Amino acid sequence: MNLFQSITSALDNALAKDPTAVIFGEDVAFGGVFRCTVGLRDKYGKDRVFNTPLCEQGIVGFGIGVAVAGATAIAEIQFADYIFPAFDQIVNEAAKYRYRSGDLFNCGNLTIRAPWGCVGHGALYHSQSPEAFFAHCPGIKIVIPRSPLQAKGLLLSCIEDKNPCIFFEPKILYRAAVEQVPVEPYNIPLSQAEVLQTGSDVTLVAWGTQVHVIKEVAAMAQEKLGVSCEVIDLRTILPWDTETVCK
Repeated sequence: MNLFQSITSALDNALAKDPTAVIFGEDVAFGGVFRCTVGLRDKYGKDRVFNTPLCEQGIVGFGIGVAVAGATAIAEIQFADYIFPAFDQIVNEAAKYRYRSGDLFNCGNLTIRAPWGCVGHGALYHSQSPEAFFAHCPGIKIVIPRSPLQAKGLLLSCIEDKNPCIFFEPKILYRAAVEQVPVEPYNIPLSQAEVLQTGSDVTLVAWGTQVHVIKEVAAMAQEKLGVSCEVIDLRTILPWDTETVCK
């Protein structure tokens, strides 16, 4: 599978396993602009995979309500750049719902997906990487995968996690490469970084698309400067794996 197909596979697994799970957002019914939800409406019906109005604040607000009611909400923001109208709903409502209610209620069954990062074109409204804005907000988790295999396992962990999660999908990697990805569901733990390359001189930390850039940098540093680089894929931005990085 390539990355967008692994996302589709994860969503298919989630809908099959959990009869309360619903997917909603702009254009998801026909498969989405990146084809990540293709075929799911035909397979699971229009009550479980459906379009919303062009209103990101409404998409996330609706998702919070779905999750608080006990169902599993998988919301798509069509580009990460347009997540900002929903910033208030994410930061002031979703992240604080459990705390605000004294743990009587929560919207932990909410996962927000969004295509993320640059793609070589698209300019300012279709190329942003807004994870830093959310990285200072306790109560949510932020995850960014580097590859198809990682994407499926991490997305399923987000959907099953009992905290609201934001899952950013590097759009330039959607069709960049293929990997062997299990059709069956599997999980990759959140908040666990992965050491991709050991080294003795310097530690390089990256996530998403930049993991591949950093690996090239590490190879260049070794070849041209004799510098031994450790390469770590952070994977989860919040809460991040301080233990692995510090070690």
